[in-house]
Amino acid sequence: EDSAVGSVEPLLKTMGKTIEHMGGPGCGQHTKMANQIMIGTTMIGLMEGMLYAKEAGLDVNQVIQAVRGGAAGSKSLELYAERILKEDFEPGFFVDHFVKDLGICMSESERMGLDFPGLALANKMYEETQKDGFGLKGTQALMLTMAKSLKRDA
Repeated sequence: EDSAVGSVEPLLKTMGKTIEHMGGPGCGQHTKMANQIMIGTTMIGLMEGMLYAKEAGLDVNQVIQAVRGGAAGSKSLELYAERILKEDFEPGFFVDHFVKDLGICMSESERMGLDFPGLALANKMYEETQKDGFGLKGTQALMLTMAKSLKRDA
C-alpha cells in the first residue's frame, strides 16, 4: 500500500500540501469526515463569536485581531473572518458540497452508534443555509443564515 501511495505522491502533491496515507480502504474517507465534523462545529463557534461581538457593540475586526493568537485562533478564523467582514461569501468550498459531506458524517455516525449533537446542529444549520439559497456560496455563508435568524445584517 505505501509503495502504491508513494508512486502517486507527486500527483497528490499537486492537489494538496499534506499527504498522509491513513490506512486501508475507507480510512481516508473517515479522516475526511472527521475533518468535516471539526470544521462544521468550529464554523458555528466562529459565527456566534463574531455575531456576539457585533451585538455587544465591539469592533469585530479588532476582536478578531485580539483573539487570533490565543485558544480561539483557528484555520477557520484565519480563512474566513476577514472575508465575512468584507461580505465576501464566494466559495472556497461550496455549502452544497459541505451539506453532502455532513450528511455522510451523520449516516456514518449513526451506523457506528454515535450521537454527536454538535454534528447534528452543524448539519441542521448548513441545510438551512442551503435552503436559504446559499448552496453555491462558500461555507462562510453560514453567517448570512445565522444573522438572518437574529433578524440583523451580517
